[in-house]
Amino acid sequence: MNYLAHAYFSFDDPDILLGNMISDYIKGNKQYTYPTAVQAGIRLHRQIDIFTDTHPATREIKKIFAPEVRLYAGAFTDVVYDHFLAIGEEKTEQEWLNFTRRTYFLLEANSPLFPERFQKMFPYMKSQNWLYNYRFSWGIERSFEGVARRANYLQPNNACFALFEAHYKTIEAHAKPFLEDVKNFAQLQFTQLKKQ
Repeated sequence: MNYLAHAYFSFDDPDILLGNMISDYIKGNKQYTYPTAVQAGIRLHRQIDIFTDTHPATREIKKIFAPEVRLYAGAFTDVVYDHFLAIGEEKTEQEWLNFTRRTYFLLEANSPLFPERFQKMFPYMKSQNWLYNYRFSWGIERSFEGVARRANYLQPNNACFALFEAHYKTIEAHAKPFLEDVKNFAQLQFTQLKKQ
């Protein structure tokens, strides 16, 4: 899952949110240098990723992107999940806007704990409101371009966005039930981590 889902499945807990959002930037034993509550967020992120990567819906959506981007199909699938989360939850546009603003506020309050790479990226995420813009096709197109820029061998003008548009209904049919599954999974894991 991508940034919006990890923020959303932090369930408004500031420490879990921080860990969930920075997890990809924390390698090896570095996680143990963070406060215990933040470590729980790092673990939640990783549990969500494993659940996502092994879900049948992910396998089916990756088949759409794989001929174009091979091993990076999973990264593009993560982005589209954020799109369908943003348009599928029963929230108004203003409620989503409020959610994203609160997310940036909570993260910024913990900015001294940001890993260096997240520290550099976060101002762009906030100023361009990446989390909110997953609602829109143009936001997905920009996210796809970002994935391609960070990849080792992909061209920024690859055909993934065209594939997304051409197979939109098929992707949506897989994404909707998956999002229900992952929401239930994340809620259960969150509850268990909070008890520890």
